[in-house]
Formats: sequence, structure tokens, C-alpha cells
Amino acid sequence: MKRTTIDIWVGIFVVIGLGALLFLALRVGNLGSAKVRDPYELQARFDNIGGLKARAPVKSAGVVVGRIERIVLDLETYQALVTLQMDGRYHFPKDTFATINTSGLLGEQYIGLEPGGDPEEIPAGGVIKKTQSAVVLEKLISQFMFNTAEGNAPSGGK
Repeated sequence: MKRTTIDIWVGIFVVIGLGALLFLALRVGNLGSAKVRDPYELQARFDNIGGLKARAPVKSAGVVVGRIERIVLDLETYQALVTLQMDGRYHFPKDTFATINTSGLLGEQYIGLEPGGDPEEIPAGGVIKKTQSAVVLEKLISQFMFNTAEGNAPSGGK
């Protein structure tokens, strides 16, 4: 009888532990409840999105103003077409600049919006025209190494 009671308590603690792990996984993975009010969509095209993923945040001045809804390859331009689900409380001017940024050195990637000064806003379903692709660390390192090697090569004229 005593063994059964201990087994029940162990089972309860295991279920609580698994529930806590599930909760943490959802919070870390940004899959928890989204607090987006009156959502609308915007689109942006990038030459290279790096490690950007769907559900990543869209931030302006450090504030989350939306989430990435989906990422597809546009077969006409061969660019990544990123659809953003924006919070209806936030609207941006037509000359807004979208960049792909990284939180810290190896952190998550997100889209940063830098609003311009145009009095006219981007309409729902509109396209952000000014974009800057992700900086790929491996590409920067290889360019640095190539330029260093090229600079140290002996010149043929002397």
C-alpha cells in the first residue's frame, strides 16, 4: 500500500516536470501566445536571409511590433519574399528600412524596422522597398582572409 502511494506521487511530479519543460520550450521557441492586435501583413524582399526563420520577431527601436509569418523564394526575382504579420497598433512610413539583425554574436535573427520621415504609411499588404540582407559571418571571414592573403602576396613588378 505504501509503495503505491509513493508511485502516485512520483508520477505527479514527473507530469509537473514535463509540463514545466513544455512551457519553457514554448516560451524559448516564441511559440507561446502572440499578443498581436488587429494584425495586418507587409512584405519585404531580401537577397539573403541568413538563418532567419518563421515566427522570428519584427522589432522597431527594440520593441516587438510583429512576427515573421512565412518565408518563400520568389521564382521571378530569386529573392526571399518575407511576409510579416504586424501588430495593428503600429504603422510605418513608406520609406521604412528593413534590416536582418542578430541578437548578440550568435543569437537569434530578427527583422529590424527603421522608420523614415514620409508622412504616408505603408498600406496593409504593402511592400517594404528598402531592405538590407543578412550579414553572413562565414562570407565576411572568407573575404577578410582572401584580402589578407592577396595583400601579402609578392608583387610581380619588383
